Amino acid sequence: MKAWIAFWNILKKDMRNYYLKPPNISWGIIFPVAWTLMFFLKSGTSLDIRGLLPGVMCLSVLFGTTSMLSVTITFERKSRSFERLLIAPIDLNLLMLAKTTGAIVSGIFNGFVPVIFALFMTDLSGINWLLVLGGVFLIAVTSTFLGLFIAVSVSEVFEAQTFSNFFRFPMIFLCGLFIPVQVLPIFLRPISYSMPLTYGADILNAVISGSGHIGLLISFLILIGFSIGLFAVSTRNVKRKWIY
Repeated sequence: MKAWIAFWNILKKDMRNYYLKPPNISWGIIFPVAWTLMFFLKSGTSLDIRGLLPGVMCLSVLFGTTSMLSVTITFERKSRSFERLLIAPIDLNLLMLAKTTGAIVSGIFNGFVPVIFALFMTDLSGINWLLVLGGVFLIAVTSTFLGLFIAVSVSEVFEAQTFSNFFRFPMIFLCGLFIPVQVLPIFLRPISYSMPLTYGADILNAVISGSGHIGLLISFLILIGFSIGLFAVSTRNVKRKWIY
């Protein structure tokens, strides 16, 4: 019971200090709108909202989770405030879950902001929202744990930002968000299938626009595997590098 009290207080502190700040909330609203307007201005024609929505949702989750988590943990470690948590009487796995849950919740919120705008622009009937929620949740989890992996792999905030972009920007073009993986050059497809966002995007494409090609069950299982693997590697790095 005491461990879960600690979990709740760490989560509450992070939500209050980081994720519920007005700039971060506005970022979750403005970012997907900006992406939608960018595609509209580029095409100059009416948008296929249902075809565009999965990609915008994925980007909103990806940037909303990794941008905040990788920087905040790196900053807390730099200021040595994270060390106080490491010596607290709480299991390391539970501690890292407490530090990442706020980013997961924030990512899910960001992911559904484009849906709210899309409801005013097109008919979204016939969508299995339970599968959409499951897909967005796993995208948020894998993206958050990717941010955690980045945070425990660097020592400076600017390194975390640079390392984040090293992963994020290739995902925009290689994960099937707006360009189907099937039409990419053959030599790029192995890179696409090595990125977790490919499978998250395929889930949303299959459920929202009917254009998935991998299979829902396979995509869900692979995302779960990525989540477990990234979390395990990150906690191992914390034990090896941060706990002496």
